Amino acid sequence: MAEPKNLFEKVWEAHSVKTLQNGQTQLLIGTHLIHEVTSPQAFGMLRDLGLKVRFPGRTFATVDHIVPTDKRTEPFDDPLADAMIKELRKNCEEFGITYFDLHSGKQGIVHMVGPEQGITQPGTTIACGDSHTSTHGAFGAIAFGIGTSQVRDVLATQTIAMSKLKVRRINVSGELGPGVYAKDVILHIIRTLGVKGGLGYAYEYGGDVFDHMTMEERMTVCNMSIEGGARCGYINPDETTFEYLQGRPYAPKGEAWDEAKKRWQAIASDPGCHYDDVVNIHAEDIAPTVTWGINPGQAIFIDERVPSVERVPANEKAAVAEALEHMKLTPDAPIKSTPIDVAFFGSCTNGRLSDFVEAAKYLEGHKVRAGVKAIAVPGSQIVSQLCAEMGIDQVFKEAGFEWREAGCSMCLAMNPDKLIGDQLCASTSNRNFKGRQGSPNGRTVLMSPVMVVAAAITGEISDAREVFAVLGHGAVA
Repeated sequence: MAEPKNLFEKVWEAHSVKTLQNGQTQLLIGTHLIHEVTSPQAFGMLRDLGLKVRFPGRTFATVDHIVPTDKRTEPFDDPLADAMIKELRKNCEEFGITYFDLHSGKQGIVHMVGPEQGITQPGTTIACGDSHTSTHGAFGAIAFGIGTSQVRDVLATQTIAMSKLKVRRINVSGELGPGVYAKDVILHIIRTLGVKGGLGYAYEYGGDVFDHMTMEERMTVCNMSIEGGARCGYINPDETTFEYLQGRPYAPKGEAWDEAKKRWQAIASDPGCHYDDVVNIHAEDIAPTVTWGINPGQAIFIDERVPSVERVPANEKAAVAEALEHMKLTPDAPIKSTPIDVAFFGSCTNGRLSDFVEAAKYLEGHKVRAGVKAIAVPGSQIVSQLCAEMGIDQVFKEAGFEWREAGCSMCLAMNPDKLIGDQLCASTSNRNFKGRQGSPNGRTVLMSPVMVVAAAITGEISDAREVFAVLGHGAVA
């Protein structure tokens, strides 16, 4: 009888070409996703070496990081952004790569386009020149970000050199309380294990909470695996996965679908398989969570107080002092009621249809607080179209949000959407690093979509459970 294996081991072995002299594995990459920022230099290296793209049918491209979300007329006002999108078009045309361009109706953040199109599939290896490629692990894929030189390697050989990871199983069991969402779950995991806790690991998420999550919720969790130091994070494929994929453009059809589903079921971790570490978390212990500092691990429950240097271990004092100085927060004070300047709703973490649907339930009939700049940015053109068909865009517009075109937007500010000065932003995105949202002094507080809506309405960091109970919506579901 074969030894039981976890999904990571199965996928790794299935894609191992050979062991290299340095002990690393030459790993076949089943699917390669590219965008405009990390690919131009890689294509330039191919030309310098006189090489072609080895398997162009396995590479898919879109534009997301630099694209403006308001004025989309070309040429773009930013000459660098305009040059980058033109370069991507040229490279895709020259090398025969499928490209979801601005006029395709399928453009969006790369980590949303792959799942929407059914390109992201269980049991595959997926690489992209972007750290949040871990998103695709929600489908039972081993997905990770790579650097530009590795983008070149995948284009030229469809492989990369990589060391095998250890696997940590993270079980979240029980039932989440009202107002607690997937974003709160992953922020709590990162807070608990630390931003470097996952170094050298792949995270396998399991337990009741993940079993009951939708695919879009699972994507939110896997998206931020990298913020906990893990190279990738994944969830075993199940009927939820298959229902999401069936009928999508690049998903198998007919008999091929039935065969693929059998393969995908078999790729899931076997009962009794080995893990290098196991962490157990009780769902009932998780409350709505927000960051207070300058990395995603510096997070607290909404009803907790901001840490003080005096109350943290010696090895954390310097980091806490730096974060408090940057964030201009008062130690030992509640995080709740901290005024905000900007509310950002979007990103590959929480810019999906279900995020907008859930938030719109509570936003409808209310107004963004005077003085707060609020922008809503669908993660893809498909999400934008569906929101329009459902009237969700009107809910956001009538409340006072600026409704934008698809793109990364203020998540990383490689486009016109940036914080100004020391503005504090309530954000659905994934990183709160210094300067991440465009201003070196800008301050970012990460939270769930419904919490961002609550902050936009009140003009301050708020407990959505309290806000919407007061506003007549009852407790947040």
